[in-house]
Amino acid sequence: MSLYDDAVLVLKGYEGQPELRQSYLDHLAARPDGMWKACEAGHLTASALVVDPEHGRVLLTLHRKLRMWLQMGGHCEPGDATLMAAALREATEESGIAGLTPLPGGPVRLDRHPIPAPCHWHFDVQYAVLAPAGAVQEISNESLDLRWYAYDEVAGVADESVVRLLEATRARL
Repeated sequence: MSLYDDAVLVLKGYEGQPELRQSYLDHLAARPDGMWKACEAGHLTASALVVDPEHGRVLLTLHRKLRMWLQMGGHCEPGDATLMAAALREATEESGIAGLTPLPGGPVRLDRHPIPAPCHWHFDVQYAVLAPAGAVQEISNESLDLRWYAYDEVAGVADESVVRLLEATRARL
């Protein structure tokens, strides 16, 4: 199964946000290249919120280009077999934490947001992953900083999309 086929199946199985979910499916139906960064009309991305529920905290990255505190994530790559694999790869690369475990149940949220030209939209499929006990982060070259934040601190540093992702993740926990 291709990554495109996996994305369509994942989105068809996602039960939340029906109008937004349909816009993702419509985008893929109209754009067979809609998985890839080269698709200037927009493309799917995969992200994951790294959660440490034992300590009531999440790991956020200060994104080098955007200079915003965000969950880990980014573009799909040809070697990614599934959207979840892409999100897990991105979370592992950007956090430096081995042994992250996907939160069961598939995507936690969808978030479509504009980005600068030449592309126009990110259709982000957002997951959550659990950090192993004693996890120690290691900053990547994509980040200016990595920091653990208590659940109640996130709204003070991150934008609404991250806050909504945290809320949805906590509801699933």
